[in-house]
Amino acid sequence: MIAKAQKLFATAGNATTLEAIAKAANVGIGTLYRHFPTKEALVEAVYRSEVDTLDLEADDLLSRHSGFDSMRLWMNSYARFVATKHAMHDALRIALTPRSGRVSETRARISKTLSKFLAAGLRDGSIRDGIRADDLTLSLAGSMFAATASADQEQISRVLDLLTAGLRSPSS
Repeated sequence: MIAKAQKLFATAGNATTLEAIAKAANVGIGTLYRHFPTKEALVEAVYRSEVDTLDLEADDLLSRHSGFDSMRLWMNSYARFVATKHAMHDALRIALTPRSGRVSETRARISKTLSKFLAAGLRDGSIRDGIRADDLTLSLAGSMFAATASADQEQISRVLDLLTAGLRSPSS
């Protein structure tokens, strides 16, 4: 179901209905709803399946660069990733926004990845102390949803530069 949803979201975007996904996956709508009670739950599952690659990239970058430089390079990859998800922006925005005090699994995973960069940056002195990973996750998500809506690809880089400027350690 996730693979079919991923394909339909990539081609038809937010106009894709759960009924169309169920039909493409050769399952009944009831089966789809048992696994994914809302469209947002399905979008989050699709998104979550793709975040694994980003997490592996984080580990690779950290093995070769400072915490700050690794994070900035990873943010470029994250921006490219989000930019390809225009069709799912509304559902992703809902998935990344806390509801009823509950943080989505997707948001928790992005925060966990950013925590790796923050910890490495504290160790090597490239990132200042006192930054909460979840605050950075929310800032990154909001910035990306706004910037990737623009046709100006350089704007995304400028927005990331602004976001990361406040993260640098004064000593670096």
